[in-house]
Amino acid sequence: MDLARLKELIQLMDRNQLVELEVEAEGSKVRLRKKGDTIREVAALPAMGLAPAVGVAPLGGAAPAGEAGAGPEAIPEGSLIRAPMVGTYYAAPSPEAPPFIEVGDKVEEGQLLCIIEAMKVMNEVKAERSGTIEGILVDNGASVEFGTPLFRIN
Repeated sequence: MDLARLKELIQLMDRNQLVELEVEAEGSKVRLRKKGDTIREVAALPAMGLAPAVGVAPLGGAAPAGEAGAGPEAIPEGSLIRAPMVGTYYAAPSPEAPPFIEVGDKVEEGQLLCIIEAMKVMNEVKAERSGTIEGILVDNGASVEFGTPLFRIN
């Protein structure tokens, strides 16, 4: 892997606020990790594709399982936190650990809410605003698409 490709990977990490990235291509394998950041251990499942955006996605898309009939029009616009990428949703840093948040928890802007694993990289999803978690809309270990509602916050 050439130096230009490594620089591209580092820029990708910065743009998407990733703390670790592992890439295997053209017979070589590269693992990048930001110095000083703590990596949370999460059980690895089959990798999913990575979407380029991070943060709260705009409204749109289908209602998650367990929310039958609760389309985007049934929930006020600022009340949803959506998946910023395609991947696997994890509510906790490991299978034995307690979840990052539960229904009824008060969260602050920037607080870690969950992890979405994409391409074997654990991506932290943080609160875009302060509020109270009114609902967790996906099951632990579920595959999520870009824009899938994850949490309802008030």
